[in-house]
Amino acid sequence: MNFGEAWKAFLGECSKDTAFEMLDYFYEQGGNFIDTANNYQSEESETWIGEWMQKHGNRDEMVIATKFTTGFRSQTYISRNIKANFQGNHAKSLHLSVKHSLRKLQTDYIDLLYVHWWDFTTSVPELMNSLNGLVASGKVLYLGISDTPAWLVVKCNDYARFHGLTQFSVYQGHWSAAFRDFERDILPMCEAEGMGLAPWGALGRGMFKSSEQYNAPDRDGRKMGAQDPKYERIAAKLEALAKKKNTAITSIALAYVMHKFPHVSPIVGGRKVEHLKGNIEALGVKLTQEEIDEIEDAEPFDIGFPLSFLFGFGGQTYRSRMTAGDLKLIQANTNLDAVPKLQHIVPRDNEELAGV
Repeated sequence: MNFGEAWKAFLGECSKDTAFEMLDYFYEQGGNFIDTANNYQSEESETWIGEWMQKHGNRDEMVIATKFTTGFRSQTYISRNIKANFQGNHAKSLHLSVKHSLRKLQTDYIDLLYVHWWDFTTSVPELMNSLNGLVASGKVLYLGISDTPAWLVVKCNDYARFHGLTQFSVYQGHWSAAFRDFERDILPMCEAEGMGLAPWGALGRGMFKSSEQYNAPDRDGRKMGAQDPKYERIAAKLEALAKKKNTAITSIALAYVMHKFPHVSPIVGGRKVEHLKGNIEALGVKLTQEEIDEIEDAEPFDIGFPLSFLFGFGGQTYRSRMTAGDLKLIQANTNLDAVPKLQHIVPRDNEELAGV
């Protein structure tokens, strides 16, 4: 999202030279997954990524994810009156968005195409049949969905299964140590559906800072208004762990979400190579279960009914790792040994990574 200059008043400045420098460094470090969208930076983001891949001739080495749904021609076609066909999840919006994304990215296929958000207008059959047509044509390889209620994702995947269509295999949405709504329905849904997670906002959207740092007059980056106090409380705990492990606060924030679920690929969007280096450090950070609990206890999270009812007996705090073995209603009448949930990938030490 940061690659472009159209949104610099909101996101901060990132020139094309800087963007290419970051992409070069990312590629040199073995990175190959890039996330963008049809509308980011008024279409500059896709265009720059396409130019960078063309320059290096490395398209097939990269995994490119982009999105449709959001009105992507609203800025460049501001004089036109009818813009309805360029937004939403209907078949024409999908057709137009993918056509333009392929042109901007200078490619003939998209590795991962997301539904950017649920429009509460397009039917499940229309959406899934239209998306499957793109997969069948070879223009899209995999499907993802973003910012959509869990029950609708399950409904879409069930429709696809029963009709022999391609299902959603990745979910993208807002998740961080300070914003844990994912744990109510999204995490259990992804676990049941066998889906991976690509959370945005894992770095706190620029708010994982002390109040002094956040309100400093010379602070650059996102302009998000007043800092939410809960982010400051979480930031204090993240900073303490960062000092303990001799790493950056952003590395701890990323490691947190990657330790919570087996298949997590956080979406990050720095504007400097230094930001990217700090993000990459997170791959070598190991957190114990106790440290994860410390982070979460800095700002208690209400999981809500029915999980708060089912797992809250005896005053125990809900944790996303809980299983049937933690249900007091069951354990009151029997000793149940439950199978643990699938674990995250254990990070390798930096020395191990350097030797690969």
